[in-house]
Amino acid sequence: MKELSNAHPAKVREYIRRNEWRKPTSGLANGFTQANLVILKKELAFEFLLFCQRNPKPCPVIDVTEPGSPVPQLVAPDADLRTDLPKYRIYRNGELVEEVDNIISYWEDDMVAFLLGCSFTFEKALLDNGIPVRHIECGTNVPMYKTNIPCVKAGRFEGPMVVSMRPIPEKDVVRAVQVTSRFPAVHGAPVHIGNPESIGIQDLQKPDFGNPVPIKDGEVPVFWACGVTPQAVAMQVKPELMITHAPGHMFITNLRDEQFGVL
Repeated sequence: MKELSNAHPAKVREYIRRNEWRKPTSGLANGFTQANLVILKKELAFEFLLFCQRNPKPCPVIDVTEPGSPVPQLVAPDADLRTDLPKYRIYRNGELVEEVDNIISYWEDDMVAFLLGCSFTFEKALLDNGIPVRHIECGTNVPMYKTNIPCVKAGRFEGPMVVSMRPIPEKDVVRAVQVTSRFPAVHGAPVHIGNPESIGIQDLQKPDFGNPVPIKDGEVPVFWACGVTPQAVAMQVKPELMITHAPGHMFITNLRDEQFGVL
């Protein structure tokens, strides 16, 4: 982990491509932007792009590939989205049917890939401000939850917003909001602070995605919009085929976090 924490994204992607890293990517290639992945057939691509445009908090678009191309030209023209993520999910008709290490055998000539901003991008900024990031401390995946917050419908796409949660010391909550607000292209400020029940989360120790983390005395659960939202949407809309990253197993771009920050 230490070797890859400050490595260039190309080196990290090489490890991933060789199946030498199959774990969540939080803390890898520090300073470089990570992204969620959604792959759909071309016939659904416009509707999904419209869905993202109407729901920029959970689905901030940072790149879209040409139909049939697995190369994200804007953010990593030397990469291949079929092989360069640690783990992928295959959804068929809304059902998760498989998790795989690469999607070469699933790729088709009419597929379009979307890369969406990821909250892992602002975690280094939190750490630089002395704000702890619990799932990094624990070496686990960030906990993610379906909420009762509805996304704005676009075409066939609709469903609940998914959020990621980080316990923040009460004294640091305002600073955490200030820090993450500088990154609107990668989810930005929290969508909710405190009381999880009011957004439909009944038990923080039972996330819908990722792993639970301990919340210490004097800490407040803080929730950010999450790029796993399209997976919750897939379960509701049931497209014939959707390929995504496995939660927490992101694509690491060549872009630096500062490019998404607002001073």
